[in-house]
Amino acid sequence: MKNKKNFLLHFVGIKGVGMTALAILARQAGFPVTGSDTEGYFITDEPLKKAGIRVFSTFDEQHVKSAQLVIATGAHGGFGNPEVVAAKANGIAVWSQGEAVGKFMDGTLLTKEPFFGISVAGTHGKTTTTSMIATLFTKLMLDPSYVIGTSHIASLPGPGHFGKGKYFIAEADEYVTEPNLDKSAKMLWQHPQIAVVTSVEFDHPDVYENISSVIDAFTQFVGNLPSSGLLVACGDDENVRSILPRVSCEVKTYGYSPRNDFVITRVFISSHQTFFWVKGMGTNLGEFHINVPGEHNALNSLATTIVGLEVGQDIEHIKKALLHYAGAKRRMEYIGQLRSGTKLYDDYAHHPTEISKTLRAFRHMYPRGRIVCIFQPHTFSRTQKLFDQFVGSFSDADDVILLDIFASAREKHTDEISSMHLGQSMKRVHKSVMYHKSLGEAASYLQDQELSDKDIIVTMGAGDVYQLHNILLKR
Repeated sequence: MKNKKNFLLHFVGIKGVGMTALAILARQAGFPVTGSDTEGYFITDEPLKKAGIRVFSTFDEQHVKSAQLVIATGAHGGFGNPEVVAAKANGIAVWSQGEAVGKFMDGTLLTKEPFFGISVAGTHGKTTTTSMIATLFTKLMLDPSYVIGTSHIASLPGPGHFGKGKYFIAEADEYVTEPNLDKSAKMLWQHPQIAVVTSVEFDHPDVYENISSVIDAFTQFVGNLPSSGLLVACGDDENVRSILPRVSCEVKTYGYSPRNDFVITRVFISSHQTFFWVKGMGTNLGEFHINVPGEHNALNSLATTIVGLEVGQDIEHIKKALLHYAGAKRRMEYIGQLRSGTKLYDDYAHHPTEISKTLRAFRHMYPRGRIVCIFQPHTFSRTQKLFDQFVGSFSDADDVILLDIFASAREKHTDEISSMHLGQSMKRVHKSVMYHKSLGEAASYLQDQELSDKDIIVTMGAGDVYQLHNILLKR
């Protein structure tokens, strides 16, 4: 496009992490960008300000009058948002967030030719793995474009970037395009040359009926790969394996099981680092070292390595580049410490499997310390459908504090399920579980505890539980 400077892109719901990444990429590509969202603090405020993007704190049809393209999130009323309605009424093109990612990857607006697309999908691990691949390609001087669903990655300048290279790396979200209008998964808009699938589990019960419907969505996604493409799949996951027979391109599996093409034969976690050894395709790839803890992060690094090898990068260069990855916002993120020396961490985990794996990694980091986990369940539907799994997910925490369920704007409050119900069931299998109604209550309780420099406080959830740290650090 020749006249980017006169082609205004307006983002409705710009403060969502995925929307922020897209907006930053578009701004770097040379487009004027504005956005709108609700008032209040968002973790994306800083990157949006840094990018020089004007953000309106209300939704008003006047905001789209000068726009040539409106990109809308499924939140805030979706395509029923007054700005979207006004845009359509005035003949202004409207794309969903998922559609925008797919069209940017295809080269629409940004370039004359399609990018070499690399998409990362999975119920768990997609943000971290996308961040790792973007870090790898950046450190190897490939200058990729990328959009990642978080607000900050320590090893990258931001969650979105428009590069000069041919690669476009994107997180591929399995949630639906627009809950009230388009039930297809957002990831189906992407048509990459390489796809990574880290895991497939039942989640998002507000839009998926059962695990079969989730598997169907991922099957459709990998069906977007060309016959010349590559699927990098975690073969330890039986649900992932179930989609492999329906793939028409080359497949490379990875995991801990020896039946995979790339196998982690040994793993050692030391404080904030992970060391692991890999055999792949009949070759001993040797020792890897990453500066984030956890067996799950060894898997994410291996998927990243396979992608790097596929595009012709040297294994030793890949290993060195992986050392630069130091985590992403709200992924085992270190926040600070209290006067007692107690460390504060935050994590986005809101699914039972994520909680269990993350707490296991923290236990490796602090084998003798007390782990206090403050968990804020996310959505009534998820809490209800995965209730039994949540009950058994906190075995590596010494103490669990439950906050009220953080409800989605799309669902109605129900008395059928609550954090108190969850706590009552958890007490049957866990020695220390309690409920606090607010962040302030939880903070007051924690201040009365005798915690040392060997102990940690971990907030978990996809809501606003991370704000607890601000309260603790100010008191």
